[in-house]
Amino acid sequence: MRTPDFLRLNLSPRCGAKTRSGSPCRSPAVKGRTRCRMHGGTKGSGAPKGRANGNYQHGHFTCEAIQGRLAVRKLIRQAKSTLARLT
Repeated sequence: MRTPDFLRLNLSPRCGAKTRSGSPCRSPAVKGRTRCRMHGGTKGSGAPKGRANGNYQHGHFTCEAIQGRLAVRKLIRQAKSTLARLT
């Protein structure tokens, strides 16, 4: 005998993510996951990897990069002053 759909839905595992009111989300969890489709249970959920992510860290403002740019600026100033003295 086949189980009715409403009974299978009632017996399925629940999401359990905390809602804003503090109670757990009671939506059915996605198959094979612990969260529902709204709380990250779907395939590929989460932020994209690499450059597609809005918070991609390119390293332009790291201490090493800033120090490197300062050193290059200092060299350019020295080269300009040397050229000015030669001409």
